[in-house]
Amino acid sequence: MKRIGKDLRPVLVCFMVMTLLCGVIYPIFVTGIAQIVFPNQSNGSIITITQENGTKIDVGSALLGQEFTNPEYLIGRPMGASNLSPTSEEQNTLVQERVAGWHVLDQNNTGDIPMDLVTASASGVDPNISPEAAEYQVARIASARGINEDAVRTVISKYTSGSFLGFWGESGVNVLKVNLALDGLI
Repeated sequence: MKRIGKDLRPVLVCFMVMTLLCGVIYPIFVTGIAQIVFPNQSNGSIITITQENGTKIDVGSALLGQEFTNPEYLIGRPMGASNLSPTSEEQNTLVQERVAGWHVLDQNNTGDIPMDLVTASASGVDPNISPEAAEYQVARIASARGINEDAVRTVISKYTSGSFLGFWGESGVNVLKVNLALDGLI
């Protein structure tokens, strides 16, 4: 019986030390560094607007996609994570349904629908679309808002980010920021 107590003590001490290190000290350290180095990102990249009466409201995160469906807005990628194979019948059916939806929404657009408008991202909450997907929607947005297509392109250009370090990844257009700018909120 004494042997069990003697063997158990080091295990419990190790458990407590590791819990303190990995469960308390390390998360506090990493959170502190993130707050100093990347304060906006570590707090969710929340976009806040000030209303006419001076009240500030949070309208969303620049890092998470939000669903827009009205014709006067830039529409992002389909919501919901997908781990379907690109060759699966279920994926093909979803893509065809989404293509049909785009044809109903924008009947005058005969261009090829960019793939990112009919396929979900791996996370299902991608906040960006490709510049090609944004350009595909310019005429519809301009028509729905009664503005010039170049005005829409100017807003899209303002919220288009290039690839990381100029070569890593692809350019992206932040859907939420474009829509807030089109509404004159940012």
